[in-house]
Amino acid sequence: MASSSSSSCSSSILLLMISAIVLSSVLAVVSASNFNQDFTITWGDGRAKILNNSQLLTLSLDKTSGSGFQSNNEYLFGKIDMQLKLVPGNSAGTVTAYYLSSQGSTHDEIDFEFLGNLSGDPYILHTNAKATESSNSTCGSTPLLISTLTPFSGTPNASCNFSVDGTPIREFKNAESVGVPYPKNQPMRIYSSLWNADNWATRGGLVKTDWTKAPFTASYRNFNANACIWSSGSSSCSSSSSSSSKNNAWISEQLDSTNQGRLKWVQKNYMIYNYCTDSKRFPQALPPECNMS
Repeated sequence: MASSSSSSCSSSILLLMISAIVLSSVLAVVSASNFNQDFTITWGDGRAKILNNSQLLTLSLDKTSGSGFQSNNEYLFGKIDMQLKLVPGNSAGTVTAYYLSSQGSTHDEIDFEFLGNLSGDPYILHTNAKATESSNSTCGSTPLLISTLTPFSGTPNASCNFSVDGTPIREFKNAESVGVPYPKNQPMRIYSSLWNADNWATRGGLVKTDWTKAPFTASYRNFNANACIWSSGSSSCSSSSSSSSKNNAWISEQLDSTNQGRLKWVQKNYMIYNYCTDSKRFPQALPPECNMS
């Protein structure tokens, strides 16, 4: 994501513990995805690479430039998974963004932004859900790095669910009934980028990027999109699609009581900031979605 995006999600912070040993072993899983078919490298002048017979995509950042890619497909609803290994070691000043976005001045957006830190310190993760110029944020955390984004649901009580390594960290419910815009009308592409933001990313910009550690590298594997592809003005999911079929199970998927409990545990133990508790930011009244159960 371009650096201008930081303002839309800087209010939402999530603490993420990282283990390079665990990540290396998890990322060894064999993938059926093909990055050459599914994605296009969009910038970086050769700093982004597709490797290992199209099973691995890497982004790199040096003092001259970062890099990024986008999906070839647009998605309207779906469950989208990606295994992501962040910059190891001293990653202070760097940002690895992984997000969905439509286009235009009233675009919708659903974000993960991983903020680098000094060696041995945990990453911080921003989450953001934005619809038609309405920005909303909250957060949570889990001990592992594998990032699974489940942005959409096709039910009337839809929600954007964010999870990390299968553990839910945020549920952004559809609150259109109380006047809150919800990202459900604009198809989105998947984007990711690695870039320098040492003016704000680590301890509010106090810790700068150590360019002697460059190039910084993030890696991606095992992409899977169980989703409705948008093409030529229509969706690949017909109205007759059965929500009970294995491939369409995500349509009716909701957080059950077990996952609701895990979500509360994560937010109790790891959440740094929640805009729904920030009375200084909203002195008159909290946003209406904050009052939903």
